[in-house]
Amino acid sequence: MDPFGDDTPVYVISVAAQLSGLHPQTLRTYDRLGLVCPGRTAGRGRRYSMRDIVMLREIQRLSQEEGINLSGIKHILELQRDNVMLREELAKARAALEDLANELESTRAVAARLAQQRRRGAAGGQDGSGGTPGGDLVPIRHTGVVVWQERSRKD
Repeated sequence: MDPFGDDTPVYVISVAAQLSGLHPQTLRTYDRLGLVCPGRTAGRGRRYSMRDIVMLREIQRLSQEEGINLSGIKHILELQRDNVMLREELAKARAALEDLANELESTRAVAARLAQQRRRGAAGGQDGSGGTPGGDLVPIRHTGVVVWQERSRKD
């Protein structure tokens, strides 16, 4: 793990202001409004990460070039965070669905083998009355798997 990655809060407010091209008071305002959340030292001093600097530049771009007010920018940033979270959840759900599909295919193969053994046993003179394991199983041809989970709504 990189101790000085993009999320490591290392820049004091004056350096962050210089790197982002903003005034330190603007950074304080953005922090107060929740547009950016820098790390804090034990003495409550702000420490900005490189990811925070990039976010400050994006806030400035949206404000100056796109003409979006700070409330709108906050809403945009929240939607972007939600979008990232939902994409991660979707990736996890797809992986789980793939695992379930693989498990289903394996189960189908076992059922087919057991049904085939039963047919061979019945053809060999067995009546199938409890002597052949899995004798009541038949291969499954087409099955769909639907995974649904109700999401809780934020109030």
